[in-house]
Amino acid sequence: MPKDRTKIAKCLFPAAGYGTRFLPATKAIPKEMLPVLTKPLLQYGVEEALSAGIQTMAIVTGRGKRAIEDHFDISYELEHQIKGTSKEHYLTEIRDVITKCTFSYTRQVEMKGLGHAILSGETLIGDEPFAVVLADDLCHNGGDSVLTQMVKLYDRYKCSIVAVEEIPIEDSNKYGVIAGNAEEDGVIRVTDMVEKPDPKDAPSNLAIIGRYILTPDIFDIIRETKPGKGGEIQITDALLAQAKEGKVVAYKFKGKRFDCGSVDGFVEATNYFYNKSGV
Repeated sequence: MPKDRTKIAKCLFPAAGYGTRFLPATKAIPKEMLPVLTKPLLQYGVEEALSAGIQTMAIVTGRGKRAIEDHFDISYELEHQIKGTSKEHYLTEIRDVITKCTFSYTRQVEMKGLGHAILSGETLIGDEPFAVVLADDLCHNGGDSVLTQMVKLYDRYKCSIVAVEEIPIEDSNKYGVIAGNAEEDGVIRVTDMVEKPDPKDAPSNLAIIGRYILTPDIFDIIRETKPGKGGEIQITDALLAQAKEGKVVAYKFKGKRFDCGSVDGFVEATNYFYNKSGV
C-alpha cells in the first residue's frame, strides 16, 4: 500500500544543544533528560506526539547525548530487579511509549542553529510533512494536546504551521515573532517573521514557540538560507521564504506552555505538575 504523504507520521526532536543555562547539571546530562517530577522533558514531548497519532520519532542528538537513546530502550537489568515488586509500576509509562513508538537517531555534528538541526534530520524524515517538537517548551492541555490541535489544522490547510502565543513586547528579542492576517479564530496567515527583533522592531507580540508542522520543501529552503543572527541558520528565515508565498499559518494554541529552557520556567513547570498530581 502506498504511503499517504499528506498525513503527519513523523516527529522530529532537535536535541543537540548544550543546555548551558543549566550548567553544571547539563555537563554530563542532556538538558532534554532533565526531569519535571519523575519524567524527562523529552518523554513529555514524545508522549505529546503520540497523542497526535504520530508513532515515528526522529531525534537529532549530539555528543554526550547517549542517555536519550538509553532512556527509550529496554533496561533488562533494571526490569529484572524490580519485576514483581511494588516498584514495577514506575516503568509502565515508558514501557508503553517504547512499545508504541519507533525511534531513530542522527547527530548534528556542528551547532549551527535550529534550522541546521532540522536539516540534519532530513535523512530520518524523507519527503513528507512532519512535526517538530522542542522538548524544553513543555506544553499541557486538559483536552487535545498542542500537537494534536496542529495536526487537525494541517488536515485543513496543508501548509507549514507554527504555534504562537502572545508575549510581553519587551521579550520579543528572545523569540521569532510573526505578523499576518487572520484566517479564522486563532489562525493567522503569516506575511512576515523576524528572528529575535528588538521590541521597537517587532512586527507584533505573537511569538513562535517550540511546536511546528513543516512541509518537506523546507529542507531545500534551509539549504539555501544564509546564516542570520549569531551566525546561525534560523528556521524563522527559512519559514519566511514559505510565508512570502502564503504557505505558512500561525496558530494561537489552546493550552499552557512552560519555557523549561530557563530555570524560572523549569521551576514553574515542576510546581504546576506537582500541584496537578495531587501528591
